Amino acid sequence: MSSSLVIDAVAERLDLFVQSMRLRSAEYGPDAELFLNAAAATLQGGKRLRARFAHAGWLAAAGDRMPVEPALWGLGAALEIFQSAALVHDDLIDNSDTRRGRPASHRALEAAHRHAGWHGDAAAFGRSTAVLLGDLLVAWSDDLLEESLVGHAHAGAARAEYARMRRDVTVGQMLDVTEESAWSVNEPSSLLERALRVAALKSARYSVEQPILLGATLGGADERLLGRLRAFGHPVGMAFQLRDDMLGVFGDPVVTGKPAGDDLREGKRTALIAIARESLAPDARALLDERIGDPDLSAAEVAELQGLIRESGAATRVEQMIADYSGTAARALRDAELNQMAAQALQALAEAAIARSA
Repeated sequence: MSSSLVIDAVAERLDLFVQSMRLRSAEYGPDAELFLNAAAATLQGGKRLRARFAHAGWLAAAGDRMPVEPALWGLGAALEIFQSAALVHDDLIDNSDTRRGRPASHRALEAAHRHAGWHGDAAAFGRSTAVLLGDLLVAWSDDLLEESLVGHAHAGAARAEYARMRRDVTVGQMLDVTEESAWSVNEPSSLLERALRVAALKSARYSVEQPILLGATLGGADERLLGRLRAFGHPVGMAFQLRDDMLGVFGDPVVTGKPAGDDLREGKRTALIAIARESLAPDARALLDERIGDPDLSAAEVAELQGLIRESGAATRVEQMIADYSGTAARALRDAELNQMAAQALQALAEAAIARSA
């Protein structure tokens, strides 16, 4: 099955679910419509990467068994809703203005408050409702998963993996926020290890590894197959997040939909920054530490920090780490002895995830 057919099937399932949520929410009154519209808006667009990895995992376990069971499309749609929840909260925590070239959810809700002429602080309203919006999306994700797993033979195992995913992302986000402050009192030699832990928990697992495992679980994978898929999914997820770190500093805003150097303004203590600090001279390191996290960095200041990071050799080293993770994943995929459809799907998805520019 082509990627476009997977994307269409998941989009159809999302549309049906949102329609059902609107019907069930009619009793909430007209003001709640703004909230529901905001939730639906977060589900528009995107590459449906997690749903596609879940489908590839299902192929690894189920082979050419057709038709694809409806529970898989429900799982894929639930993963996409969960990602939307994570992005809403992430943008709020980072005080980001844009997402995919459009206003971030808290900014859109702030604008809606102003447009309606409501009383009070529009920005505060946007922040408060965005917290609740992320919570609603997490609830929707669980609702759709449960709805999809009714009567499924592997429902218990899928629920357990999904629960682990939720915990990992939440703790990873907390560690990411903590690292923006805690780095200054920790041993410099530990910063890379800490950054990679955040990368694994906050993104690598839920973006790649766990969707593959969830899809394979629904397909009836045994522990041996799950172990082989984990050996592939983890390094792909790490390479995916390291690519994201590079785009957060060096990405083209026209392509990424976010301002250039956004991670620098947000103070992200990524592996890229940890490596740069190792190699910079004391004066340059002090300048990096002083400026990173300043939301008012000018374009010239961003360019200066980008230059420091490149000159430190950190960008080159991170690219090598991405290549190393990619090589590890390729070897794991060869050793997994998967059916041809699954192997091709996983390889294509890995390449798209790691080589992306947005």
